[in-house]
Amino acid sequence: MIHNDHVDLLRDGVPGPGGVWADFGAGSGAFTLALAELIGPGGEIFAIDRDAMALRAQEMAFRAQPAEKESFMHFLLADYTSLLHLPPLDGAVMANALHFQRHKESVIRQISTYLKPGAYLILVEYNVNRGNPWVPYPISYPAWEALARSCGFVNTRLLATKPSRFLHEIYSAVSTKS
Repeated sequence: MIHNDHVDLLRDGVPGPGGVWADFGAGSGAFTLALAELIGPGGEIFAIDRDAMALRAQEMAFRAQPAEKESFMHFLLADYTSLLHLPPLDGAVMANALHFQRHKESVIRQISTYLKPGAYLILVEYNVNRGNPWVPYPISYPAWEALARSCGFVNTRLLATKPSRFLHEIYSAVSTKS
């Protein structure tokens, strides 16, 4: 996928510019960069990953952006399944991160604690329920709808899909914290 694909997957889940957002499992920042483009210079993003090299690569990518396009960035070296000290969030992105978690419900419930009421959680995942060694625990969109509901999220909707050579299709969905 290219940058425009990342933006397209997130676009309809970001209500407008600004706000405080987090990217849980940010990796080298492909979706963080897309999120920064969508929320603009008035926004603030916490990029969270446990891979120091990936976060350094992400920071370098952000420094290469024109200054007027950069959101205020925080690079947080941490395991997002651990307790984090974050401000109340207007939104969060989890792109290709949840499929590494066997116990998804506890992770989603913890992320929910960081979100303000009415905040958005955008999930990007492979649209299958059986994984492989590289994507051990994917979650299809119908399974995500059920999980989001059981974790207290409402108004879950499919945002976009993209074909993938790897596990056929990737989707994005947004859910709102009740």
